Amino acid sequence: MQVTRRAFLAGAGTIAATAFVPGRLVEALEAQTPAMSGLSTWSEVRAQFPLVRDHLHFASFYIASHPKPVRDAIDGFRRALDQSPFLTVEHGMFESEAENMQVKVRQEIAAYLGGRPDEIALTPNTTTGLALVHHGLTLRPGDEVLTTVHDHYSHHESIRYAAARSGATARRISLFDRSADATIPGIVERVRAGLRPETRVLAVTWVHSSTGVRLPIRQIAAAVAEANRSRSEADRALLVVDGVHGLGSVDETVAELGCDFFCAGTHKWMFAPRGTGLIWARPENWARVTPTIPSFSADDVYDAWMNEVPAPAPQTAARVTPGGFWAYEHQWAMGAAFRFHAKIGRKRIADRIRALNTQCKDGLAKIDGVTLHTPRDPALSAGVICFEVKGVPPADVVKRLLEKRIIASTSPYRVTYVRLAPSLINDEQEVETAIRAVRDIAT
Repeated sequence: MQVTRRAFLAGAGTIAATAFVPGRLVEALEAQTPAMSGLSTWSEVRAQFPLVRDHLHFASFYIASHPKPVRDAIDGFRRALDQSPFLTVEHGMFESEAENMQVKVRQEIAAYLGGRPDEIALTPNTTTGLALVHHGLTLRPGDEVLTTVHDHYSHHESIRYAAARSGATARRISLFDRSADATIPGIVERVRAGLRPETRVLAVTWVHSSTGVRLPIRQIAAAVAEANRSRSEADRALLVVDGVHGLGSVDETVAELGCDFFCAGTHKWMFAPRGTGLIWARPENWARVTPTIPSFSADDVYDAWMNEVPAPAPQTAARVTPGGFWAYEHQWAMGAAFRFHAKIGRKRIADRIRALNTQCKDGLAKIDGVTLHTPRDPALSAGVICFEVKGVPPADVVKRLLEKRIIASTSPYRVTYVRLAPSLINDEQEVETAIRAVRDIAT
């Protein structure tokens, strides 16, 4: 007799479920949760965040404050979990697809990414997503993972671990000599020249937290596709993108960028609950990935284990989603963040971030003694601005800004810069205040 998880749980929970019906959890919470207030003005948007107002916050890209709709969703799910933890998790995770909370979250995310729910794996952060992809892909001795010198520690280390385990090699290239002078044709040409017949993975970062450079992912994807035309399917080069600082700050449809895997935390520019993230890929690419962590999101794998039979092929996004118990109130509240962005409008958000960042870059560029390392061209930048002040170490600049109640950061790389990141929580007056403060330090 074939035993499934759903059938097993049905026998255990039928009587209790008649008294408490978490299957209607979303509807119940929606009835208790205030509707999103008007978000037609930027002051209304800023009012959604409970930030202390005696400081100016220019480092929100690091880890975000939860806006009110996200806080409300987290609180609602937390109450349900505290009131009936067993039934809430059993029904919210392991009952029908129509009531499965992870399915609902994927539906919200898919609407924003432009893909399908079954193309999305849920993760706790970018680092985990990158590790799941790089360790899940089949690499052989002689294969190569090509990345850049501009990528973050988490990306470099995931690649290094995966290459060491498989016998593949890892190589890094530079996409520009000076970040402020980067161009789209120049970046694409370096990618094209860097690809070799043995390159199986090209791993890049959409927006560099080291310099603020935003890569032209569509054009890079086209260069990879061109290289793949003369290759067999087994020898294709796959494009893996760390997209964390582009997701939520740029008006792009992720599913149309042309990459094969897109990994991002959502607790930065998306303002989603802390400890949440995603991987997007099409089904044919998920089929290339071997899961690293047992999943609680794929019934077919659990059913195969229960019946001691092999799991059917192919691999899927649900199977790659890590299992184990999560902070479910945070994971399930991800949808509220994507709805929050949708209500404001993705293009409107991107235009606002672009305007504030252009204002900030233009102001910094006029200060004697300030070197701007982020391109002035909005097509090559997003929401992170990197610069240095002549004669003042970046850490000291950040310290002196904090003394003026302006929160900035330094880039955690071998060559470090000061970073300001104007976002939705800032306005034009705050940007001018930050520019004046930098001018005072530089003089």
